[in-house]
Amino acid sequence: MAVIGAQFPSKTGKEEVAISKVNSFLTFPGEDGEESLNPEFSEWAAVTDHKGFYNITALAYWKSEEVYQKWTTKSGFKSWWESLDAQEQENGWFLEIFFPTMDRIETVFSSGEIPEGAAEMRDGVVGPIKEHVYWGSMRDRLAAAQTDTLKGEEFLKDPAQYTANGNPSRRTRVPGKQNLAIIRSGQDWADTAPEERKLYVNTMHPVLEAGMTFLRDHGDEVGCYSCRFMDIVDPATRNADKDRTFGLAYFDELASLEKWSREHPTHLAIFGGFLKYAAQLNNVITLRLFHEVLVVKPEQQLFEYVGCHLETGMQVAK
Repeated sequence: MAVIGAQFPSKTGKEEVAISKVNSFLTFPGEDGEESLNPEFSEWAAVTDHKGFYNITALAYWKSEEVYQKWTTKSGFKSWWESLDAQEQENGWFLEIFFPTMDRIETVFSSGEIPEGAAEMRDGVVGPIKEHVYWGSMRDRLAAAQTDTLKGEEFLKDPAQYTANGNPSRRTRVPGKQNLAIIRSGQDWADTAPEERKLYVNTMHPVLEAGMTFLRDHGDEVGCYSCRFMDIVDPATRNADKDRTFGLAYFDELASLEKWSREHPTHLAIFGGFLKYAAQLNNVITLRLFHEVLVVKPEQQLFEYVGCHLETGMQVAK
């Protein structure tokens, strides 16, 4: 999974140029007769972060690191990215990439009919599973966790970053962390009936947003380096009118993500709220939910930031 982002002081319309540039690489036509190297699946999402900056990103998925690396070279993305000069850019850029092996990724859905994220590359879908709806099921679904505790590094955040603002004229690459845990957890209420839509928007969504805001602003209390609660957007209009959102969070280790999920009031409110939501609808739910969890080694991560404010993504890591 690659997160290719552009960062602006605010949403002004200038982001259209950035979207067009990234799309030119994602839709690289290739040579006649050559197998496409473009991502198997990609979509756009946006968020205004805690500093007030507007971030618009392409989330793109390739089946292997080898294909991704070939794409970066053949499409021209690599040479373009490496040539970016932070002092000459009107906006910031960031690249956050994960190359998990199959034993280090798991994904689940409330409905197997419409895949999300990495599942767009699926060969098939497994039906209902036993490893679900209990604390610890996430770990049980990860093959690597059956023989490895997946312990991460000590959570360290650089306090010097907290007061930084603006658009620094620099390029930063952040080293990978041992067993960094990444979760992308999504919600889709586009096809809900009016009654369920109203219930979701008025009861579930605010509680979910509060939990994501806690991780964004106070994630250091629970081992979370970064959290973005993003809207899926139409890249042509940049409008968040798809009725789809997701949280993208980076934790120092799987145990920290598990502990927040199991014990913290913000997640217990989400979990309890969903149970009430389901009961009120007699468990007839058309809201679609999914998540994908990755636990990756240092060499399976790449974080690079060009001209972004210093609290962007993993730049806060010490």
